[in-house]
Amino acid sequence: MPRRIAIVEDDAAIRENYADVFRRQGYEVAAFSNRPEALRAMRIRLPDLALIDIGLADEIEGGFALCRELRALSSTLPIIFLTARDGDLDTVSGLRMGADDYLTKDISLPHLLARIAALFRRVEVMGAPATAEDVLERGRLRLNLKRMEAHWTEQQVELTLTEFWIVHALAKFPGHVKDRDALMREASLTVDDSTITSHVKRIRRKFAAVDAAFDSIQSVYGMGYRWHGDR
Repeated sequence: MPRRIAIVEDDAAIRENYADVFRRQGYEVAAFSNRPEALRAMRIRLPDLALIDIGLADEIEGGFALCRELRALSSTLPIIFLTARDGDLDTVSGLRMGADDYLTKDISLPHLLARIAALFRRVEVMGAPATAEDVLERGRLRLNLKRMEAHWTEQQVELTLTEFWIVHALAKFPGHVKDRDALMREASLTVDDSTITSHVKRIRRKFAAVDAAFDSIQSVYGMGYRWHGDR
């Protein structure tokens, strides 16, 4: 049975464009133009993944409300915000409300499809035991590449897929400086310098929440970032 993706987007042209792309990739698609319509349908049948815009019809932050409502229905449903709003406050708000990732509409279709496929892989392997090659350990850091999970001093750090791959790119080679282009390439991103900076700030805050002394991500002025810590 094909995976079912729900698209909640009030712009008809954009909604149909994504729906057509996903159908051609073999996904089943349910498309909605507003929050009430989407919520009614998803209370009857949850999709396998929800792709949500923030502004929906006359609800400026309808996508945020829908994310909260869907997360109350399911703690494991993959939820992605796909929006034109790229402000740091919007991103943080979306992720705090339980979204798995926050992407802007200028992301390329191959990258969007790769992110969706990665979320589906994570769902598939949540209950599977990890093998040694699926785990990257750097001192107090442990990354489970199969489950897309990060732990610091045995405590889970809730990272989005984007954040996870940025941490992986840095921690894979401790001491090596990664510039914006390297981080974009390894995390499948196409963003500007300020957005990379925002991602790194959020990553640091999340690790600091479980360890106030966390300082393993270092800024190298004019060059980028590096992972400092045990190899």
